Amino acid sequence: MSEVDLLIVGAGPAGMAAAVTARQNGLDVLVIDDQPAPGGQIWRSVETVAATKRGALLGEAYAAGQASAAAFRASGAVYEPGSQLWQIEPGFRAFVTRDRQARVIKARAVILATGAQERPAPFPGWTLPGVLTVGAAQILLKNAGEIPEKPVWIAGSGPLPLLYMTQLLKAGGRVAGYLDTTPKGRLMAALPHLPGALGAMGDLLKGLGWKAALKRAGVPVVKHVAEIEAVGTDKVEQLRYRTANGREAIVSAEVVLVHEGVVPSIHPPLALGCKVEWSDVQACYVPVLDSWGESSQDYVFVAGDGAGIAGAKAAELRGHIAALRAAVKLGRLGEGAADERAAPLRSSLGRELALRPFLDTLFAPRPQVFAPPDETIVCRCEEVSAQEIRDLVKLGRPGPNQVKAFTRAGMGPCQGRQCGYTITHILAQAENRPPGEVGFYRVRPPLKPVTLGELASLDQQEPVA
Repeated sequence: MSEVDLLIVGAGPAGMAAAVTARQNGLDVLVIDDQPAPGGQIWRSVETVAATKRGALLGEAYAAGQASAAAFRASGAVYEPGSQLWQIEPGFRAFVTRDRQARVIKARAVILATGAQERPAPFPGWTLPGVLTVGAAQILLKNAGEIPEKPVWIAGSGPLPLLYMTQLLKAGGRVAGYLDTTPKGRLMAALPHLPGALGAMGDLLKGLGWKAALKRAGVPVVKHVAEIEAVGTDKVEQLRYRTANGREAIVSAEVVLVHEGVVPSIHPPLALGCKVEWSDVQACYVPVLDSWGESSQDYVFVAGDGAGIAGAKAAELRGHIAALRAAVKLGRLGEGAADERAAPLRSSLGRELALRPFLDTLFAPRPQVFAPPDETIVCRCEEVSAQEIRDLVKLGRPGPNQVKAFTRAGMGPCQGRQCGYTITHILAQAENRPPGEVGFYRVRPPLKPVTLGELASLDQQEPVA
């Protein structure tokens, strides 16, 4: 069993920033990361890609991660890539597998910088080969420069589809069309938040620039798409869609990429018993945190998009702030010094967060994301349909954990990451109560699949009494 002052889970923008600040304040830091190199999802493979042609097409925001990764490497924090956290207990004991060997890490404090995931958005046919998320396609582009050979259809809402399409076009790919699922009237609803967002004018102009690039490239755009369906036998062959005004069409499609926003990764905080609360604005659960990022559990911090979606710059700032407080609680930094150092970080964070109300209102998920048709598979691991979930409501007023017991939904390898929110929303609608009241799955170990061999390797490390 290894012991450290501070265990950081995740080496994205928040985790790297936290490690740098923690080391500057004399903490013994271990960073575990399930990726092979630092950068997280937003700066994936940045150390090897930023200076290449591929890095140039990914843009300046991506290249900015190279300096952060270099600072992290130079910080003196111990970094263990390829490490999968599959359980974490109060105290704190983290169970981690690396190179098929499991071990226990004991830490005095923990910073969870596990980021976010794309929001599950099930629809008929979404399990067919050829249907992926935009995030998955972007990973292929960042890691290996891979782009689809055939023109792709993209369906969804938010900044990521716009960014990916511009990157894809620069890389020589083709976009068959963009089905924009942003409902009509969202811009008017978001306008009251625009004055507060003007401090981030650069980001707003960047989004407008992406739209202009798509227009120049002649990408067909269908607005206000309400429903989509992937059709095919062994793979996707067609894409059927319907707009809010009733227009329907069927188009040929070999690759369909979907995206309906991102949500915080809440499984690790839930495993530690940290309180979470429902965010109506972002339509998901977020950890309950104080101004330093400390959770309801002492010495457990959450930083980055895992604390609420806000982007890479905000993630870095949250990482620095959380590490300052960890240094205070572990006796390496005084309260006054921490407050002084945190002040400019908080000001910068406030400017970054000022954009969120505008974006969250503009790109709030369409209602159909939360109400898939009966025949739609909502739990891919156990092949449970929306109809099966709705049928259970007729037997009483079940919650997500009762649904899990009756149907095995949420018991597969993803441990509910791909079906949890869908189950919550289906139950909320059927039972006529808010999603926050319905709740989420109770998280059980392991957080990620673990083999018997890995479990057995733990015994080999324990001293004989």
